Amino acid sequence: MPPSIFRGRSARLATVALCLMLGGCGSLRYYAHVAHGQASLLMHRRPIAKVVQDPATDPTLARRLRLATEARRFASAALSLPDNRSYTSYVDLHRPYVAWNVFATPPYSVDALPQCFPIAGCVAYRGYFDPALARDRASELKVQGEDVWIGPVPAYSTLGWFADPIVSSMLRWDDDELAGTIFHELAHQRLYVKGDTAFNESFASFVQQEGLREWRKARGLPPPDGRDQAMEEGFTALVLDLRERLKRLYASADDPATLARGKQAQVEAFRLRYAQWRDSRWHGDRRYDTWVEAPINNAKLLPFGLYDRWTGAFAVLFEHAERQWGAFYAAVGTLAEKPEPERTRELERLAGGASRAP
Repeated sequence: MPPSIFRGRSARLATVALCLMLGGCGSLRYYAHVAHGQASLLMHRRPIAKVVQDPATDPTLARRLRLATEARRFASAALSLPDNRSYTSYVDLHRPYVAWNVFATPPYSVDALPQCFPIAGCVAYRGYFDPALARDRASELKVQGEDVWIGPVPAYSTLGWFADPIVSSMLRWDDDELAGTIFHELAHQRLYVKGDTAFNESFASFVQQEGLREWRKARGLPPPDGRDQAMEEGFTALVLDLRERLKRLYASADDPATLARGKQAQVEAFRLRYAQWRDSRWHGDRRYDTWVEAPINNAKLLPFGLYDRWTGAFAVLFEHAERQWGAFYAAVGTLAEKPEPERTRELERLAGGASRAP
């Protein structure tokens, strides 16, 4: 959702809405851009085995790609994730990210201006392979008076439409995050519910987290250190609290001047709460300072909570399935077929069981 945003769940927003295969994009320019960007990735893929065997390949890169190959095999053999050619090739992007997502909201609303596609449904952003085009789109929305934020994307999925490669921006992470990202993206290929981002990302995040625990155990390693996840969850809770406070503010008045002052006051109060939380709970760990000190608007808050809203519910479902992946996926599939209101009620019920667990 942002910073660790900086990593994993919060950084990824990984499923770029590619109108090359989803169709329905309103702009021919956008369609041509995405088609070109996706084609470029496909054209520059190299099988990982060949990259690793190439004498010119940097030894560190070769090691990371061998690890990615092992994680890819584990995903299918142990986690029952799709056994296909995705993440068996590599592309050196020669740029820091594979894509950039543009988020937008009205100036006094925390609800996204959605982008809707026939297969993916409505999502809270539009993805671009070219950062200049992302900036152009952001500028257009700002001129219209919207709040806008651009989020970089280190990894992405085409939901199985193409054999997605490992891209060089994924290698900025440590070994656990690299393996977990592969599990996450393959989970999207296993199951995807049109138009329900929180469901999709929470499901994939749960598969990533549980899969990583099993992956480490299989390699004779201890469980992942929970400190980073705990800190990320705490920071996410602070941001979600800000979003809720802004939501109440926007519902309380309609005078733009009053709303503007209240909005700024809420942001400044959030910064104070963050500093107190950082120093009292985490001994002054400043990993989120850059995000907090930069300008904050409604759009910048959108990614938070998407990746973990229902992970507790999926954890309960996994236990009900006796920790068997096939039975778990079957149960998730049954849940996915329900109408959204019924699906949400069931997720809330399951999440309530998770919160009561000892």
